[in-house]
Amino acid sequence: MMLSRFGSTEALFTVKCFVAAMLAYYIALRIGLTRPYWAVTTSYIVAQPLAGAVLSKAVFRVAGTVLGAVAAVVLVPNLVNAPELLSLGLALWLGLCLYISLLDRTPRAYLFLLAGYTASIIGFPSVEAPGAVFTTAALRVQEITIGILCGSLIHGFVFPQTVTAVLLGRIEAILGDAERWSRDSLAGESDAALGRDRRRLALDINELHQLSIHLPFDTARLLPRVRTLRALQAELSMLLPLASAVDDRIVELRRGADAPRPEAIALIEDVRDWLRDPLPLAERRETADALIARARALEPPVGDTLIWRDALRLSLLARLAELIDAHRNARDLRDQMRSPSRTPVTPAVTRLLARTTKRPLHRDRGIALRAALGTIATILLGCIFWIGTGWADGAGAVLIAGVCCALFGNSDDPAPSIMAFFYGTIIGLVISAVYAFAILPRVTDFVTLMAVLAPPMLIGGMYLARPATLLVTLGALLGGLNTVGLNDRFGSDFSAFINGGIAQLVGTLFAVVTVGLFQTIGADTSARRLIRAGWRELASRSDSPGRPDAAGWIARMLDRIGLLAPRLAAQGEDPGKPLLDALTDLRVGVAVGELKQLRLDGTPGEAAAITPVLRGVGRHYRALRPDRPAPPEPDLLAGIDTAMAGFATSTPAGMSDRHRTGVLALTSLRRNLFPQAPAYGATP
Repeated sequence: MMLSRFGSTEALFTVKCFVAAMLAYYIALRIGLTRPYWAVTTSYIVAQPLAGAVLSKAVFRVAGTVLGAVAAVVLVPNLVNAPELLSLGLALWLGLCLYISLLDRTPRAYLFLLAGYTASIIGFPSVEAPGAVFTTAALRVQEITIGILCGSLIHGFVFPQTVTAVLLGRIEAILGDAERWSRDSLAGESDAALGRDRRRLALDINELHQLSIHLPFDTARLLPRVRTLRALQAELSMLLPLASAVDDRIVELRRGADAPRPEAIALIEDVRDWLRDPLPLAERRETADALIARARALEPPVGDTLIWRDALRLSLLARLAELIDAHRNARDLRDQMRSPSRTPVTPAVTRLLARTTKRPLHRDRGIALRAALGTIATILLGCIFWIGTGWADGAGAVLIAGVCCALFGNSDDPAPSIMAFFYGTIIGLVISAVYAFAILPRVTDFVTLMAVLAPPMLIGGMYLARPATLLVTLGALLGGLNTVGLNDRFGSDFSAFINGGIAQLVGTLFAVVTVGLFQTIGADTSARRLIRAGWRELASRSDSPGRPDAAGWIARMLDRIGLLAPRLAAQGEDPGKPLLDALTDLRVGVAVGELKQLRLDGTPGEAAAITPVLRGVGRHYRALRPDRPAPPEPDLLAGIDTAMAGFATSTPAGMSDRHRTGVLALTSLRRNLFPQAPAYGATP
């Protein structure tokens, strides 16, 4: 009955969790470690369904454990005679490690996180026996490392679920969705569903990034290159501003009772057909080249007679050609990822890989600092209570409180997560009491021990595989396994069990209280910070004199959109409007980058026309407030029109490309910042 509620993947995962835990316990017993339950619990902490996800973190976890042990060995003997300074030292160490880990946002963050709370695991219990801190540290490092290695071995190499398989499947689905959304955009019939679909692409791109982190550690026979995946992310990222720009231009032309010309309509339908039925590589590229050539041939010339209708047509056809190119590149990169050879499947892939860089992510130093300071305050307040009352098991409570703050410090409101962990700990302690005093005293050999532990651990592993029950299950497993008596020799001390259990519960509840005071900011505040971060960067991009980094801007904005969506959903409101505004900001940033590059490459006169526009964009975004949204100043619209008039002039052949780029960028700015403004120039 129980097994029928779970799938085969979850069943395999829980069996592997149990095998890894028992292997870690057996090895720890065989080499004579005193507290082998640390190896058992660690094997569950590192458990992940995907092989690459386990292995990518294993090295950093081991390194972090060693670093934390070294910190404890340095701090405890030197400060043991000054409990206040020792508490401050351990608190500052954990706070510093948490701060760095929250800024890192890669598997490397586990190194700092483990270094932080491993020092607490070793340091606080060693206060009463500082002379043995080196021995304690060595034992904890061995126990934790055995758990990491056993979990990594079993999950990484025994019937592994590879990151590569999941990744390639997601890429196929994302490409199919992106092509369908682009077809709908080209139909010029925007609706709320299409808007939601477009915004979901940002979440899909972030999902690819998370999978790419683990790709180098995967166990698949043929691993796609991370650089290829990053190039694919870059091309998919361009689909969002390009498809929405084409859609906007079609709708705007129709709204003015001036639909695209028949030749353009025929081209759009041919592009939709091309997106509907992906062709083999050679034919796909040949057809794309022909479609792009047709789009360029239909572009109206940039000259003195350019009017708003022509600017819209130029923008439509130019962005359509770029959209075709981005879809073609995405398909080529998909083929490259599936290719058994590293030889580029097309010359374009060589070019795309050459310009690929590391994907930059959003970082919030203020939030990281707040979480670090909250964790430091939690430990210091706990130590004051522990030292002031002389509570024998107070070190355990402080340790648990600090670990909870560290583990859940990346949440806007850690209290619900810690409470779920608390409820799980109660369940684990109840089950542990039954086993410790009714079942385990009758066990006489290792095989029997495995048999009696199997039911709760196998059931726990199944719930561990489900995000909805992860925290409760993790609390139950850790609370139960740490107190059930899985030591080098069994001993049922009821008073020690009760005191240890109370320390765990008190420490967890204390963390709930302190995070509410020091670390909770709420989803609404976090969402506002993300929105303001995008505005600040856009203002800085507009004002800075250097070369634009279009790929970096798009990557950070898509990362912010991916972080913003769940926070808006958590508020119980429709995230559509804020996310739509974020996509508008993304398109504005792309246009700003085009103008900045044009200012660097163009003539002094062109730079003089562009600079006031960029400064106006910077002023607008610098003055924006989430609670007081304000439209751009009319002076900015006048500046855009003045610059447009400067670029929409008859030019020598060598300058036509720059003037075309200027008109395209200014048209994009005008449509995104002033969608309701009267048309530029005269209409026929």
